[in-house]
Amino acid sequence: MPTNNPKKLSKDETAERSERRLQYGALTYRVTEAAGLEILLVTSRRTKRWIIPKGWPIKGLKAHEAAEREAYEEAGVYGKAASKPFGSYVYSKLLDAKAIVVPCEVSVFALRVRGQDQVWPEFHQREARWFTPDDAIASVDEDGLRALIAAFAASGRDSNERAPQKSDA
Repeated sequence: MPTNNPKKLSKDETAERSERRLQYGALTYRVTEAAGLEILLVTSRRTKRWIIPKGWPIKGLKAHEAAEREAYEEAGVYGKAASKPFGSYVYSKLLDAKAIVVPCEVSVFALRVRGQDQVWPEFHQREARWFTPDDAIASVDEDGLRALIAAFAASGRDSNERAPQKSDA
């Protein structure tokens, strides 16, 4: 279940949360005159599920900067991520080498895309595709991520961004 507001955790929830591994993700989006709000999803490398760009913390980078880096490496997009997470969700990650499943909590940062390269570091490993919010919700497997995308779409984007004007095109 996604979280937008922190709450006081019970002892059991605190213990469960401490076992989770932390990742940072980017909810990459754009607003176009023709289509309105669009969400960029990428495929996972192994199973080819539709996901958001995300990864492990990176030494020397703040959380939102790590989300920006993941967005570039996995989807070739760049822009400025919000400095505070929009929300979070939990999913089960299969660690490749060990075949061990670990719970991961992803702190998700909204990132308005300013541009996209034709080739990027993981270009040959992933597909990147723009979706309407409804199609993005229908395409992802994780319930928490679906709920987070729905909440983001309902919020009218992050409050610091404005819809593009004709001069922005």
